[in-house]
Amino acid sequence: MAEPTAKKTRKRGTTAHGLEATTGLTTDDLFGMLYRMALIREFEETCATLYREGRIRGVTHTYQGQEAVAVGACWALTVQDYITSTHRGHAHVIAKGGDVNLMMAELMGKDTGLCRGRGGSMHIADVSKGILGANGIVGGGMGIAVGAALSAQMQRKNFIAMCFFGDGAMNQGILHEVSNMAAIWKLPVVFLIENNLYGMSACSADVLACAGGLGVDLVSRAAGYGIPGVTCNGMDVIDVYLTTKQAVDRARGGEGPTYVVCDTYRFLGHHVGDPLSYRTKEEVLPWREKDPIPAFSAALVAEGLATQAEADAWWATAKADIAAALVFGEQSPDPDPANLTEDVFA
Repeated sequence: MAEPTAKKTRKRGTTAHGLEATTGLTTDDLFGMLYRMALIREFEETCATLYREGRIRGVTHTYQGQEAVAVGACWALTVQDYITSTHRGHAHVIAKGGDVNLMMAELMGKDTGLCRGRGGSMHIADVSKGILGANGIVGGGMGIAVGAALSAQMQRKNFIAMCFFGDGAMNQGILHEVSNMAAIWKLPVVFLIENNLYGMSACSADVLACAGGLGVDLVSRAAGYGIPGVTCNGMDVIDVYLTTKQAVDRARGGEGPTYVVCDTYRFLGHHVGDPLSYRTKEEVLPWREKDPIPAFSAALVAEGLATQAEADAWWATAKADIAAALVFGEQSPDPDPANLTEDVFA
């Protein structure tokens, strides 16, 4: 995983213990995870503000509360590995190493954006980092991910593909097709399911025959294809990382796909402006108390890896980096109308 923009290292002479010893991660990794989660939170908060002010066009779907999933999962990948994303994709792009300056410019429709302002919020991509694109179609990244995994297998490249999608995409017909294909050909792909309990305003337990409780039975879908399925705590970045890494190692080792279900929760609505009339405060508040960023920050302090002031400094760094990205986006040039048809293939 790429280093964060600000770097902190354990003091010389200390030894690995606790989180480092049990995870195999370095102090830089652990602080990098904290920074990335904070970076995602600040990016999303800024995007919500820009949307309400009319400075971002189109629907915007934010990710607050689910940061541990994107960061923990992508930390198990290499730069060369592929990911496909969803309509709620800013976090996946940032977690995989996407440049927040270029992302902000993209959302603001500027020529310096990752897709030169043509993709917007739901279609950000950076192939140079293995980010094959967010997707406004529910389940739209599934075929792309399996195609990428097939290409890696055929070219005998040691890359894997990770396909992010939510519980709201579990009933898409393409999931049956790609799961079967990935299973019979043992393709190097991980199906990463972000189980935030809702598909738009519908409670998943009401529309998924396999759902129960937090959706732990979602993994039962995998059994029909002979694919292993595992569940993890999507509010715990370390649990997500360790669980996903096993699936990634399995795929890279030629053993085929895995379903990884991350039980998580989106703090806000389906999109900015969603009135959230279908949820109660009694449901939301316990999840708010599980906020993955302060929880992980507290874990680092408890481990003796940082003081609270040092942990807070990472969030401050993330806030400053997003503020700088906003300035970059605002100062970037608009696309030239004369180039409207460039990079358009359909």
